[in-house]
Amino acid sequence: MSGITDAAQGQQAEFRDILAVLLAQRDLSPAMAGIAFEQIMDGAVGEIPLAAFLTALHIRGETVTELHAAVRAARARMLAVPGMPAGALDVCGTGGDGLGTLNVSTAVAFVLAALGVPVAKHGNRALSSRSGATDVLLELGVPLPVGNAPIGRMMDACGVTFLAATNHHPAMRHFAAVRRGLGFRTIFNLIGPLCNPAGVTRQLVGVFSPQWLDVMVKTLHEAGSDRVWAVSGACGDSRFVDELTLAGPTRACVLEDGQIHNLTVWPEQTGLEPAPIDAIAGGTPAHNARVMRELAQGARGAYRDTVLLNAAVALHVAQRGDNIIHGGAIDYAALRGNIAMAADVLDRGAVLAVLDAVRSFRVDEPNRVTG
Repeated sequence: MSGITDAAQGQQAEFRDILAVLLAQRDLSPAMAGIAFEQIMDGAVGEIPLAAFLTALHIRGETVTELHAAVRAARARMLAVPGMPAGALDVCGTGGDGLGTLNVSTAVAFVLAALGVPVAKHGNRALSSRSGATDVLLELGVPLPVGNAPIGRMMDACGVTFLAATNHHPAMRHFAAVRRGLGFRTIFNLIGPLCNPAGVTRQLVGVFSPQWLDVMVKTLHEAGSDRVWAVSGACGDSRFVDELTLAGPTRACVLEDGQIHNLTVWPEQTGLEPAPIDAIAGGTPAHNARVMRELAQGARGAYRDTVLLNAAVALHVAQRGDNIIHGGAIDYAALRGNIAMAADVLDRGAVLAVLDAVRSFRVDEPNRVTG
């Protein structure tokens, strides 16, 4: 017993030393970052020092070294989901932008499924917002399968499946309460989109700040992804939203054909009506679920248009629809063609059919979503 106690005390002392480096506004070395996140993911760090660590990172600003260490630790402990279709796509955001918008990427997942794109949607409950992907799905009555077999059956039957982060990242239980208590964006917002349990190699990732776009794409490339768009939309007053937006230009870092380059998507050239970010303000899970149902039933407006824009780019990432990049720049005619494809499945009820199919799917197991 004394050996275990001595080991635990040694870890605590080691973490305190690492925390002291952060509090001195210094960057962690790769070794220190690795040790810190290994201990956090294993539940060896108490809530108070963990809160201090995350707060210090947030104030000083996270480094690439620290993010890579956190991703390695998270991936090593996640429960993988094999057997997803070739070309399966994830569309998700980091959250943490503080804007409280409606659940755009979750709606896009239903649109893509209606277009025949297999989607393995990774998401979480709200930790720095009012309604995360998991919250709105539960409110809609969508089952969240846990085992690999029902996950695969949902994909086969509906063209989309939903992977609740807490079901596939058991290490989250060690820090979810602290994240919720802090209430602001932490490094874990960045980790989520980088750790899809289905091992998808194609992603449309929304990021709360353009400073992380290049890092997110390079990290996914190193992990085996082959087509990625990381996007951050400007929406006034130096604010950015974690999706393509109609409120201002969207910066994008793109991985295609082994090359990484940067683009800007201008809303006024998409054929959609520019709209302020407040036009897609969200609320509680019940409110967001109601708006999503209305969208599937044909409702018009800024929310529909934002979903269409994101779905159009996701079609390109999935290599469906039209190729929207020519000569290293956006081909807006092709983008408008993809927007029209997404609008068509909404208008003819195909998205509503996918939503109804998913809601009625029987997984014969509890959702087992916690945190």
